[in-house]
Amino acid sequence: MNWYALLVVVVALERVAELVVSRRNLAWSRARGGVEFGARHYPAMVVLHTGLLAGCVLEVLLLHRPFVPALGWTMFALVLASQALRWWCIATLGRQWNTRVVVVPDAARVAAGPYRYVPHPNYVAVVVEGFALPLVHSAWITAVLFSVLNAALLRVRLAVENDALARLR
Repeated sequence: MNWYALLVVVVALERVAELVVSRRNLAWSRARGGVEFGARHYPAMVVLHTGLLAGCVLEVLLLHRPFVPALGWTMFALVLASQALRWWCIATLGRQWNTRVVVVPDAARVAAGPYRYVPHPNYVAVVVEGFALPLVHSAWITAVLFSVLNAALLRVRLAVENDALARLR
């Protein structure tokens, strides 16, 4: 369990790093007239993602979930792959990347990197990590609960983001 708790802490620290980048990019976007869309669902997203991290540790601790090597190592590889994809998205979007949906007037829509292949690759990373991180240590309730709630949130988020992206040239 100790190594798994450390893994969850590392993922939490990665989230903090994302928020630092996001705040910097949000300031950059707002300075250029950036307009935010869908701000109402953002707090739910923060709660859901915080709940994922807490649920991973609590379920393993309270329900004594075992580490099953065949499952655990496979899911760990998927966690690493999702992190790599997430940071590829961040690097590709540069200053346009944000945890919020912000459109800078006259900005060009990015169609490079993973965006050449998938319209919303960051959400692929989120979905994969959302089931893989809990399943590293057999926290299947957290994996299912996050996945269901995240699907509902993504339905809203994708509609907002697609509407906002339609405003880019």
